[in-house]
Amino acid sequence: MAVPTASLPENVVHDISREASLPAPDPPADSSTAALVNGYSPYMVATYVRPPPVMVRGEGCYLWDIENRKYLDFTAGIAVNALGHCDPEMAKLLSQQVGSFPRTIMSVMETYTQQARTLVHASNLYHNAWTGELSKLIVTKTRESGGMQSASKVFVCNSGSEANEAAIKFARKVGKIRDLSGNKVELVSFHNSFHGRTLGSLSATPNAKYQKPFAPMLPGFKYGTYNDEGAIKDLVTDKTCGVIVEPIQGEGGVHVAKASFLQALRDRCNEVGAVLIYDEIQCGLSRTGTLWAHGSLPASAHPDILTTAKALGNGFPIGATMVTEEVAKCIVTGDHGTTFGGNPLACRLAHYIVSRLSEPELQREVLEKEKIFRKGFERLRVLYSDLITEVRGHGLILGLQLTQDPTLIVTAARERGLLIITAGTNTLRFVPPLIISKDEIEEGLSILEEALKVAQIRPHDTTGTKGQQEMAPPGR
Repeated sequence: MAVPTASLPENVVHDISREASLPAPDPPADSSTAALVNGYSPYMVATYVRPPPVMVRGEGCYLWDIENRKYLDFTAGIAVNALGHCDPEMAKLLSQQVGSFPRTIMSVMETYTQQARTLVHASNLYHNAWTGELSKLIVTKTRESGGMQSASKVFVCNSGSEANEAAIKFARKVGKIRDLSGNKVELVSFHNSFHGRTLGSLSATPNAKYQKPFAPMLPGFKYGTYNDEGAIKDLVTDKTCGVIVEPIQGEGGVHVAKASFLQALRDRCNEVGAVLIYDEIQCGLSRTGTLWAHGSLPASAHPDILTTAKALGNGFPIGATMVTEEVAKCIVTGDHGTTFGGNPLACRLAHYIVSRLSEPELQREVLEKEKIFRKGFERLRVLYSDLITEVRGHGLILGLQLTQDPTLIVTAARERGLLIITAGTNTLRFVPPLIISKDEIEEGLSILEEALKVAQIRPHDTTGTKGQQEMAPPGR
């Protein structure tokens, strides 16, 4: 029997109509999803503002929530799931099974238990079969790809922040060896950068909104303007031990470093004896169509240290810091370490992932898929010229610069079955799985167009969710 909506409050009528018209409406306040979230929220530190859905399953480029709503994922866990969700071969490695493996998703406990029958952790006091294999593979594939031709050794850790902490410490140690006066300790980074949340990496992330609550920052950090070649000489001095820079700023708004800027940084570092660090945690591992985002640069612009994480584990926690022999010889036993970093479980998975992501065919397809995205974005830019001002990025790390807060668009897209995130100031960020198909790209672009239309014409139809990025811009 139909409900006589005329007798219901206007807001209830609106909610009923809205849910009936959307393929994936956000769960309402009286839903089982909301009850679940409300039940555990009192026990969680509120470090994120999350939208209502609770994700419980993933496969390929799709996620499903607890109420079986399906979402096409253009976020890849913030550039993490480069091989998509629940890659079958990863599950096979986790489960230690031999022979054919069905495309089903085993529970985390099952897979962990199976791997635990071999070896998960023995500490870095002992050798294991996979840390060295992974380190060798990363160095070898890096050199073969045309990136960091002086790559020599790898320190394996657990996350991007840890990889950058290691890079910062290594740069400081090199500085102390090169200048016995102890004055060569300054580290240079750039505005709109994001290098992590631990105190060292946060000190290299000049965002007052996030530094102020934890001030004072570590001493010795200086900040410059990204792509400003003219300021490099005064910024990088004889007191500089290291410069850390993202070849593509992800969190800062998908800004691409000019080749001449990176070359100028390399030249100035050579002049003053500083270490050059490329943070490729978000833009590396074939997201730009080459193994590393700097891979198209001449060897004269390559770094002394490169940091990676995110896609390195495709969802499993792992990070790495790759260094030249010149840097490596400055680090001795006891200078640095990690309890869990380099464990055989993480390294075995990462070995498979690096092998897959370094495949030339996958990298060629990334550039072909970029063309499809750009063609769609340009069409939308023409249709919504008052809203979209610029398309930025390279490969499958792309951004749409908007003239207004994109929160409503993010919400409208999600409720139509597409997950997208933001970056910088008024920027939509697109970092889908690298395995995404052309049809899935077209599907997502179609939903995005609907979201742009709804957000522009009927903004009251979306409630908005702040915080859909790792580091929101000041003022949010």
